[in-house]
Amino acid sequence: MAQMIVKPTVDNLAEAARAAGKKGPPPVHLWNPPFCGDLDIRIARDGTWFYLGTPIGRQGLVRLFASILRKDDDSFFLVTPVEKVGITVEDAPFIAQDFEVTGEGDAQKITFFTNVADAATAGADHPIRVEIDQTTDEPAPYVTIRANLEARIDRKSFYRLIDLAVMAEHDGAPWLGLWSDGVFFPITPEADLP
Repeated sequence: MAQMIVKPTVDNLAEAARAAGKKGPPPVHLWNPPFCGDLDIRIARDGTWFYLGTPIGRQGLVRLFASILRKDDDSFFLVTPVEKVGITVEDAPFIAQDFEVTGEGDAQKITFFTNVADAATAGADHPIRVEIDQTTDEPAPYVTIRANLEARIDRKSFYRLIDLAVMAEHDGAPWLGLWSDGVFFPITPEADLP
């Protein structure tokens, strides 16, 4: 019997994502379909999704595609039960646009909200990390949202987070960082502060 070859299209992906997500988030981590090639879908550094070079203007469609996004090693895919297609992600696939804080001190919880309507409370399963650009010394903060997928924390939110930062011991030295859900996330060593 000949194997049926699936030709990936945006419409097929959207239809499969809708069907898979009717009873909650699609279980993309459980699916292992064959790789069907790449689609010209790109997520820009600012979180804008493009198809064939044109921004996808329908936020509902972006959220639908975001629900079937998966990262395997360093590559990003849209995955359905029958197909897996590669896409391009310039930085992180999501943008953390806002957050809310409950509690205080090491009992504080920081919950982030993304441009695709995901929410995640920073903690052991949702770590915060900050990369420093070696050329510009600019910080690039990220938080893991789900299953190996991160959101870049936008500038206004990062400035608000810095207002919450405290000094704590990390790797035997004092660091400026954030507490959330019982975990300390270091930002910069005290020795590097101006």
